[in-house]
Amino acid sequence: MRGERLKVVVESLDQEGRGVAHREGKAVFIEGALPGETVVYEVLRQKARYESGRAIEIAHESALRVVPRCPHAGLHVGACGGCSMQHIDARAQVAMKQRVLEDTLWHVGRVRPQMLLRPVAGPSWRYRHRARLAVRYVAKKNGVLVGFHERASSYVADIHRCEVVPRKISDLLLPLRDLVSSLTLRDRLPQIELAIGGSAVVLVFRVLQQLTAADGALLRKFGLMHAVGIWLQPAGPASAVPLDDDQPQRLELLLPEFGVALPFLPTDFTQVNHRINEVLVSRVLRLLAPNSTDVVADFFCGLGNFTLPFATRVRKVIGLEGSAFLVERAREAAALNGLTNRTQFEMCNLFDFTADDWRGLVDRAGAIDKVLIDPPREGALALVQALADTSVPSQRPARVVYVSCNPATLARDCNVMVNHGGWVLRAAGVVNMFPHTSHVESIALLEPSA
Repeated sequence: MRGERLKVVVESLDQEGRGVAHREGKAVFIEGALPGETVVYEVLRQKARYESGRAIEIAHESALRVVPRCPHAGLHVGACGGCSMQHIDARAQVAMKQRVLEDTLWHVGRVRPQMLLRPVAGPSWRYRHRARLAVRYVAKKNGVLVGFHERASSYVADIHRCEVVPRKISDLLLPLRDLVSSLTLRDRLPQIELAIGGSAVVLVFRVLQQLTAADGALLRKFGLMHAVGIWLQPAGPASAVPLDDDQPQRLELLLPEFGVALPFLPTDFTQVNHRINEVLVSRVLRLLAPNSTDVVADFFCGLGNFTLPFATRVRKVIGLEGSAFLVERAREAAALNGLTNRTQFEMCNLFDFTADDWRGLVDRAGAIDKVLIDPPREGALALVQALADTSVPSQRPARVVYVSCNPATLARDCNVMVNHGGWVLRAAGVVNMFPHTSHVESIALLEPSA
């Protein structure tokens, strides 16, 4: 029953970084437990076939366990949910994610890569250039909490510092509490979004009522004192605007290897880990192995994170995206980087893509030599089905690289291409975009069978 305390031996980790054990024929998923450990856990939830819990005592400790660097991470009640794996050695985290990828490819997709790629990894601390901080005004205490949610809870964790955001941002957590406490709309401000581009830092305040003149003055003073830009977001992400005209109007994501600077707005989607993004773009290019005469198709191109760097190396890159707004922004970015002649952007519903759409794209381009697929968590089922249905050898690209933020949909899509389309999964590996979390990003290389 809930709250009961039980002892088990942990066998493995699941995709969320929880220890997996078995008791009385049921699987048990335990937060904070590692393979090989004997733990006492508190039951949090019980179902007919499984139960979940939280480790409260480690009777036999794994050699992979380390002391979390952050005092707000760990097994205690109210622990911050921003990181779920700080208790695991950083190198072991990457190895575990690689195992999750391999297991998912096989159990979900019935595919195995011919080669495992060296993991894309980098700094484990101070890596987050984007973050969404929850804000909660606690009326009974007449105070404000600013940070991430508690683990598996809607409550905001009471944190005073954060080891995965830049130190400047960590140092602002307590001043932000004081700032929000002083605002008249303190109970109508549910989140603050952080965005960093180059040396510029922007804080986007989600406001649910009109800003008063006094509130505006306090926000301006805070921005000047701490050298951060202040934006307001009254509705959806597209509504975000600078508080004043002298605030940063756009940020830049730099890709120095390619001489590319990608402009973005603070609420745009960009990778949270800029250093890993640089390495990822370079790795994808090497896997595609394009030459200067190639035409590359970049599906789900977004703002052009891959499109523009590739355009510096090949004859042409065709970026396809479902949002007309993003297509226009990508065109602007290409122009700013002097790459208009080597890029072409098209709006296309990629979740309803067909073999006829693929053949039409090939006909317009003359030939598509290489393909990059970088979809959201839903994956790219329609697109890979279109590629799998293309039986004419001359219409098949020589290589496809698939960048994924969800191992399950990657496995599903690889199954379509390999087991139904005659492709070969040459290689796959993990990208540790989010150290100390269970989030698994990955990369796969597919080629047509001979």
